[in-house]
Amino acid sequence: MELYITGVILKSRGLQGEVKVEIVTDFPETFLSRKTYYAGRTEESAVRLQVRRAALASGFAWLMFKGIDTLEEAGKLTGWKLFVEEAELVPQPEGRAYIHELVGMRVLDRNRSEVGIVTDVMCMPANDVYEVQAGRKKVLIPALGEFIDEISVDGRYMVVSRFDEFL
Repeated sequence: MELYITGVILKSRGLQGEVKVEIVTDFPETFLSRKTYYAGRTEESAVRLQVRRAALASGFAWLMFKGIDTLEEAGKLTGWKLFVEEAELVPQPEGRAYIHELVGMRVLDRNRSEVGIVTDVMCMPANDVYEVQAGRKKVLIPALGEFIDEISVDGRYMVVSRFDEFL
């Protein structure tokens, strides 16, 4: 089973086991309706937790889990990541993709020749940046329409006609 991160537990709050969660999704409203998460320091160590209460405030999710009833129990969750299964991911709108759908994509130049593979997507303040392994070089390409001509999630490729400018 493959899991995808949706939040990170930052700290506990209150005497009843509430936790503050950094939201790591474009769909924060899902925290209000989701009833279960896999939680752990890593995907491999994650255990299933059931939500008993959820709220959004000040850009964070505030969650309470069944069986986590004290400040001390909640404090042990600090640093844990919240994961969901792929079937639970919200479908992306047209023209958008999840990071896991982009990593591993073939990068093609203007002649549609393969020039590299996307190895990472870095979330920067101004815009995302694609890290591309091109032979022995790592190339950084801004995720902007002026550089990215086409992305096919189904075809697992992106076209960067001006790729040679980044070498």
